Amino acid sequence: MKAYEVNFDGLVGLTHHYAGLSFGNVASTSNQNAVSNPKLAALQGLKKMKALSDMGFKQAVLPPHERPHIPTLRQLGFSGSDEQILAAVASQSPKLLSQVSSASCMWTANAATMSPSADTLDGRAHFTIANLNNKFHRAIEAETTSATFRAIFNNDDFFAHHDALPQQAMMGDEGAANHNRLCADYGSKGVEVFVYGRQALGGQIEPTRYPARQTLEASQAVARLHGLKAEQTVFLQQNPEVIDQGVFHNDVIAVSNGPVLFHHQQAFLNKDAAFDDIRYKLSAVDCDFVPIEVPTEQVSVQDAVDTYLFNSQLLTKPDGKMLLVVPEESRQNENVWRYLNELLASQSPIDEVTVFDLRESMRNGGGPACLRQRVVLTEAELQAVTPNVFMNDQLFATLNAWVERFYRDRLLESDLADPQLLRDNRQALDELTQILGLGSIYPFQKV
Repeated sequence: MKAYEVNFDGLVGLTHHYAGLSFGNVASTSNQNAVSNPKLAALQGLKKMKALSDMGFKQAVLPPHERPHIPTLRQLGFSGSDEQILAAVASQSPKLLSQVSSASCMWTANAATMSPSADTLDGRAHFTIANLNNKFHRAIEAETTSATFRAIFNNDDFFAHHDALPQQAMMGDEGAANHNRLCADYGSKGVEVFVYGRQALGGQIEPTRYPARQTLEASQAVARLHGLKAEQTVFLQQNPEVIDQGVFHNDVIAVSNGPVLFHHQQAFLNKDAAFDDIRYKLSAVDCDFVPIEVPTEQVSVQDAVDTYLFNSQLLTKPDGKMLLVVPEESRQNENVWRYLNELLASQSPIDEVTVFDLRESMRNGGGPACLRQRVVLTEAELQAVTPNVFMNDQLFATLNAWVERFYRDRLLESDLADPQLLRDNRQALDELTQILGLGSIYPFQKV
């Protein structure tokens, strides 16, 4: 059956700031306390979305969350009016205010794990919202993310939604950032590769410097929820040594598309056995596995982390060849750019590289792949999606004007206590849900 991949990119929120909240994410912690530009960040993201849409790829938008998140602060014992709560938390715990003001939901690769209907037992597209429980500022995202997905994919005949896994370390789930799907084409049955950092119930080596955020147990639970059979799944451990070098998710060291797995030589533990398993399971669905391995001698792990070479988008063009979308930082690195030019000169399925300036996102630790959730949809499923979220000329113009109206071009951590920022956020999001046709998905809209 014919199917399409739609990239749902996260729109950067009004409170985008550099607080260094993500231990293990080198870019995030390195730029702590720098001055951010939320307006530029949002416009850079929109520019990428529109450019890919203009190239013929299906592109859609996911909205940001309400920030600062007053309901969380009330749950933590702060009381009074919203303005009084902001003043109190800014005085008593400014770092907590930063946590509940994070715009990290822009990295929608972490929003959920998605399995297409071609793979699932009941023939519906399945979504499991990520609990993101390794980081407090991300663990508070699940409720709004769930409401957003249920509003966009609002048809039980085609879509199945699963709540986030229990908020406990054993079930640490970071969404599609640790999930790859390999297939002959999007509409065919595929093999889903779940990459995990540690086995919570013991038995395997773990990183020692930085946390392994995804557990095997969480990945197995998602596969069960989605009705995936054993012959359709592979569970592969990320190399703990690269996690300790700043590879906090699989999508910092590998990216897949169709039958291709573009990965670093040091990405995985017990790679040979796992690749044999992938090859065998893909053969059962008439698909040849095409791994493209980047040697350490050409691109170091440090190069990969610095440039987000693998935090790229790998997209199938109409001619069947593949386009690699990389951040500007990849072009600026001599080793990475030399490798990419050699790749293009080879007989690789990847025959084109496009570069985008995503500096604001990159400085906070997220590249092109972080900004998008990949959703595979049949024609009927595509028609069942809320239509206003798809990128086109009109939506691009509307959203650019919306950003220009509401976003600041300079934001420091100390600005988060400004009640006007919260008011602007709520007014902007109220208008955005009308633009995108989502209804009331935020807590402030339900009061």
